[in-house]
Amino acid sequence: MRGTHQGAVTVYLFDFNGVLVDDERVHFAAFREVLERRGVSLDEPTYLEKYFAFDDATGFRSMLRDAGKPHDDALVAECVAEKLPVYMRAVERDLVLFPGGFELVRACAARGAVGIVSGALRVEIDFALRRGGAADAVTTIVAAEDVTACKPDPAGYLEALRRLGASQRDAVVIEDSIGGVRAGCAAGCAVVAVAHSYAASALREAGARDVASHVRELDVERLEAARLDAARGGA
Repeated sequence: MRGTHQGAVTVYLFDFNGVLVDDERVHFAAFREVLERRGVSLDEPTYLEKYFAFDDATGFRSMLRDAGKPHDDALVAECVAEKLPVYMRAVERDLVLFPGGFELVRACAARGAVGIVSGALRVEIDFALRRGGAADAVTTIVAAEDVTACKPDPAGYLEALRRLGASQRDAVVIEDSIGGVRAGCAAGCAVVAVAHSYAASALREAGARDVASHVRELDVERLEAARLDAARGGA
Protein backbone atom coordinates (compact mmCIF):
# COMPACT_ATOMS: atom_id res chain seq x y z
CA MET A 1 0.00 0.00 0.00
CA ARG A 2 1.04 3.58 -0.54
CA GLY A 3 2.50 5.62 2.29
CA THR A 4 0.46 8.29 4.02
CA HIS A 5 0.24 11.49 1.99
CA GLN A 6 1.58 14.67 3.55
CA GLY A 7 -0.14 18.06 3.35
CA ALA A 8 -3.70 19.06 2.48
CA VAL A 9 -4.80 16.72 -0.26
CA THR A 10 -8.19 15.28 -1.08
CA VAL A 11 -8.92 12.02 0.70
CA TYR A 12 -11.12 9.52 -1.13
CA LEU A 13 -12.79 7.04 1.22
CA PHE A 14 -14.40 4.07 -0.52
CA ASP A 15 -16.86 1.62 0.88
CA PHE A 16 -16.06 -1.81 -0.50
CA ASN A 17 -18.87 -4.33 -0.82
CA GLY A 18 -21.48 -2.96 -3.19
CA VAL A 19 -19.21 -0.18 -4.49
CA LEU A 20 -16.11 -1.95 -5.81
CA VAL A 21 -17.06 -5.63 -5.56
CA ASP A 22 -20.45 -7.06 -6.44
CA ASP A 23 -20.63 -9.66 -3.67
CA GLU A 24 -23.62 -8.75 -1.52
CA ARG A 25 -25.50 -11.88 -2.64
CA VAL A 26 -22.42 -13.93 -1.76
CA HIS A 27 -22.48 -12.47 1.74
CA PHE A 28 -26.21 -13.14 2.02
CA ALA A 29 -25.77 -16.78 0.96
CA ALA A 30 -22.92 -17.24 3.46
CA PHE A 31 -24.97 -15.70 6.29
CA ARG A 32 -27.91 -17.93 5.38
CA GLU A 33 -25.80 -21.10 5.31
CA VAL A 34 -24.32 -20.48 8.76
CA LEU A 35 -27.69 -19.49 10.25
CA GLU A 36 -29.44 -22.56 8.82
CA ARG A 37 -27.07 -24.74 10.85
CA ARG A 38 -28.60 -23.08 13.91
CA GLY A 39 -32.22 -23.36 12.86
CA VAL A 40 -32.59 -19.77 11.66
CA SER A 41 -33.96 -18.94 8.21
CA LEU A 42 -33.02 -15.73 6.42
CA ASP A 43 -34.63 -14.37 3.27
CA GLU A 44 -33.01 -11.84 0.97
CA PRO A 45 -35.61 -9.03 1.34
CA THR A 46 -35.20 -9.13 5.13
CA TYR A 47 -31.42 -9.15 4.79
CA LEU A 48 -31.46 -6.12 2.51
CA GLU A 49 -33.95 -4.22 4.65
CA LYS A 50 -32.51 -4.86 8.11
CA TYR A 51 -28.94 -6.14 8.03
CA PHE A 52 -27.34 -4.96 4.78
CA ALA A 53 -24.89 -2.37 6.16
CA PHE A 54 -23.81 -4.43 9.19
CA ASP A 55 -20.45 -6.09 9.66
CA ASP A 56 -20.47 -9.86 10.26
CA ALA A 57 -20.52 -9.69 14.05
CA THR A 58 -23.30 -7.10 14.25
CA GLY A 59 -25.23 -8.94 11.55
CA PHE A 60 -25.11 -12.32 13.25
CA ARG A 61 -25.89 -10.84 16.66
CA SER A 62 -28.92 -9.01 15.26
CA MET A 63 -30.17 -11.94 13.19
CA LEU A 64 -29.88 -14.42 16.06
CA ARG A 65 -31.50 -11.98 18.51
CA ASP A 66 -34.37 -11.26 16.13
CA ALA A 67 -34.96 -15.00 15.72
CA GLY A 68 -35.13 -15.45 19.49
CA LYS A 69 -31.87 -17.42 19.58
CA PRO A 70 -28.85 -17.05 21.88
CA HIS A 71 -26.53 -14.31 20.65
CA ASP A 72 -23.69 -14.17 23.16
CA ASP A 73 -20.20 -13.08 22.13
CA ALA A 74 -18.82 -16.61 21.87
CA LEU A 75 -21.62 -17.79 19.59
CA VAL A 76 -21.35 -14.69 17.40
CA ALA A 77 -17.59 -15.19 17.07
CA GLU A 78 -18.20 -18.83 16.13
CA CYS A 79 -20.63 -17.77 13.40
CA VAL A 80 -18.21 -15.18 12.02
CA ALA A 81 -15.43 -17.79 11.88
CA GLU A 82 -17.71 -20.24 10.06
CA LYS A 83 -18.84 -17.67 7.50
CA LEU A 84 -15.37 -16.64 6.33
CA PRO A 85 -14.41 -19.90 4.53
CA VAL A 86 -17.89 -20.10 2.96
CA TYR A 87 -17.47 -16.60 1.56
CA MET A 88 -13.85 -17.10 0.48
CA ARG A 89 -14.61 -20.33 -1.40
CA ALA A 90 -17.29 -18.51 -3.37
CA VAL A 91 -15.22 -15.45 -4.30
CA GLU A 92 -12.14 -17.52 -5.13
CA ARG A 93 -14.29 -19.24 -7.75
CA ASP A 94 -15.95 -16.09 -9.05
CA LEU A 95 -15.39 -12.62 -7.62
CA VAL A 96 -17.42 -10.05 -9.55
CA LEU A 97 -15.88 -6.58 -9.72
CA PHE A 98 -17.98 -3.56 -10.64
CA PRO A 99 -16.63 -2.26 -13.98
CA GLY A 100 -14.82 1.01 -13.47
CA GLY A 101 -14.50 0.68 -9.71
CA PHE A 102 -10.83 -0.12 -9.35
CA GLU A 103 -10.00 2.19 -12.25
CA LEU A 104 -11.57 4.98 -10.20
CA VAL A 105 -9.54 3.95 -7.14
CA ARG A 106 -6.32 4.21 -9.13
CA ALA A 107 -7.33 7.58 -10.62
CA CYS A 108 -8.07 8.91 -7.13
CA ALA A 109 -4.72 7.63 -5.85
CA ALA A 110 -2.99 9.73 -8.48
CA ARG A 111 -4.66 12.84 -7.03
CA GLY A 112 -4.78 12.18 -3.29
CA ALA A 113 -4.98 9.53 -0.59
CA VAL A 114 -7.33 6.55 -0.91
CA GLY A 115 -8.82 4.68 2.03
CA ILE A 116 -11.15 1.69 2.21
CA VAL A 117 -13.73 1.82 5.01
CA SER A 118 -15.76 -1.36 5.17
CA GLY A 119 -17.58 -3.77 7.43
CA ALA A 120 -15.82 -6.60 5.60
CA LEU A 121 -12.97 -8.53 7.16
CA ARG A 122 -9.45 -7.46 6.22
CA VAL A 123 -8.66 -10.77 4.51
CA GLU A 124 -11.67 -10.32 2.23
CA ILE A 125 -10.63 -6.79 1.29
CA ASP A 126 -7.00 -7.75 0.69
CA PHE A 127 -8.04 -10.61 -1.59
CA ALA A 128 -10.25 -8.40 -3.75
CA LEU A 129 -7.69 -5.59 -3.94
CA ARG A 130 -5.12 -8.06 -5.24
CA ARG A 131 -7.61 -9.52 -7.71
CA GLY A 132 -8.51 -6.02 -8.89
CA GLY A 133 -4.88 -4.94 -9.18
CA ALA A 134 -5.35 -1.98 -6.84
CA ALA A 135 -3.57 -2.94 -3.61
CA ASP A 136 -0.79 -0.43 -4.22
CA ALA A 137 -3.30 2.39 -4.77
CA VAL A 138 -4.72 2.23 -1.24
CA THR A 139 -3.11 4.08 1.66
CA THR A 140 -5.17 2.66 4.53
CA ILE A 141 -7.87 0.07 5.16
CA VAL A 142 -10.33 0.30 8.04
CA ALA A 143 -11.93 -3.14 8.21
CA ALA A 144 -14.41 -4.75 10.57
CA GLU A 145 -11.66 -5.68 13.00
CA ASP A 146 -10.49 -2.08 13.36
CA VAL A 147 -13.54 -0.44 14.95
CA THR A 148 -16.08 -1.44 17.57
CA ALA A 149 -19.13 0.08 15.88
CA CYS A 150 -20.30 -0.56 12.32
CA LYS A 151 -22.14 1.71 9.89
CA PRO A 152 -24.32 3.77 10.21
CA ASP A 153 -21.99 4.71 13.07
CA PRO A 154 -19.25 7.01 11.70
CA ALA A 155 -16.45 5.28 13.63
CA GLY A 156 -14.85 3.72 10.54
CA TYR A 157 -14.71 6.97 8.61
CA LEU A 158 -13.42 8.90 11.61
CA GLU A 159 -10.68 6.31 12.08
CA ALA A 160 -9.66 6.62 8.42
CA LEU A 161 -9.46 10.41 8.73
CA ARG A 162 -7.37 10.05 11.89
CA ARG A 163 -4.93 7.68 10.21
CA LEU A 164 -4.57 9.93 7.18
CA GLY A 165 -4.28 13.13 9.22
CA ALA A 166 -7.12 14.63 7.19
CA SER A 167 -10.05 16.87 8.02
CA GLN A 168 -13.62 16.19 6.99
CA ARG A 169 -13.44 19.14 4.59
CA ASP A 170 -10.70 17.35 2.66
CA ALA A 171 -12.62 14.06 2.32
CA VAL A 172 -15.22 12.57 0.02
CA VAL A 173 -16.92 9.24 0.75
CA ILE A 174 -18.16 6.84 -1.92
CA GLU A 175 -20.99 4.60 -0.69
CA ASP A 176 -23.84 2.39 -1.89
CA SER A 177 -26.02 1.81 1.18
CA ILE A 178 -28.30 4.01 3.25
CA GLY A 179 -26.40 3.10 6.41
CA GLY A 180 -23.10 3.87 4.72
CA VAL A 181 -24.29 7.25 3.46
CA ARG A 182 -25.47 8.12 6.95
CA ALA A 183 -22.11 7.07 8.39
CA GLY A 184 -20.20 9.28 5.97
CA CYS A 185 -22.47 12.22 6.66
CA ALA A 186 -22.20 11.70 10.42
CA ALA A 187 -18.41 11.82 10.04
CA GLY A 188 -18.82 15.25 8.44
CA CYS A 189 -17.72 14.20 4.95
CA ALA A 190 -19.24 14.88 1.56
CA VAL A 191 -20.85 11.65 0.32
CA VAL A 192 -21.27 10.51 -3.27
CA ALA A 193 -23.37 7.38 -3.70
CA VAL A 194 -23.80 4.74 -6.37
CA ALA A 195 -27.26 3.26 -6.83
CA HIS A 196 -26.05 -0.34 -7.05
CA SER A 197 -28.06 -1.45 -4.03
CA TYR A 198 -30.68 1.21 -3.27
CA ALA A 199 -32.75 3.67 -5.24
CA ALA A 200 -31.12 7.01 -5.95
CA SER A 201 -33.95 8.83 -4.18
CA ALA A 202 -33.36 6.85 -0.97
CA LEU A 203 -29.63 7.58 -1.08
CA ARG A 204 -30.26 11.30 -1.56
CA GLU A 205 -32.75 11.28 1.29
CA ALA A 206 -30.09 9.65 3.50
CA GLY A 207 -27.76 12.57 2.75
CA ALA A 208 -25.80 11.79 -0.42
CA ARG A 209 -24.70 14.99 -2.15
CA ASP A 210 -24.54 13.30 -5.56
CA VAL A 211 -25.76 9.91 -6.81
CA ALA A 212 -24.60 7.98 -9.87
CA SER A 213 -26.44 4.98 -11.21
CA HIS A 214 -23.14 3.05 -11.52
CA VAL A 215 -19.59 3.54 -10.26
CA ARG A 216 -18.29 3.63 -13.85
CA GLU A 217 -20.09 6.99 -14.24
CA LEU A 218 -17.90 8.58 -11.57
CA ASP A 219 -14.58 10.29 -12.10
CA VAL A 220 -12.21 12.26 -9.90
CA GLU A 221 -13.62 15.58 -11.08
CA ARG A 222 -17.16 14.63 -10.07
CA LEU A 223 -15.98 13.51 -6.63
CA GLU A 224 -13.97 16.68 -6.19
CA ALA A 225 -16.96 18.82 -7.19
CA ALA A 226 -19.04 17.21 -4.43
CA ARG A 227 -16.30 17.77 -1.87
CA LEU A 228 -15.83 21.43 -2.83
CA ASP A 229 -19.58 22.01 -2.78
CA ALA A 230 -19.78 20.60 0.74
CA ALA A 231 -16.78 22.66 1.87
CA ARG A 232 -18.53 25.80 0.60
CA GLY A 233 -21.64 24.84 2.53
CA GLY A 234 -23.75 23.88 -0.47
CA ALA A 235 -27.13 22.29 0.18
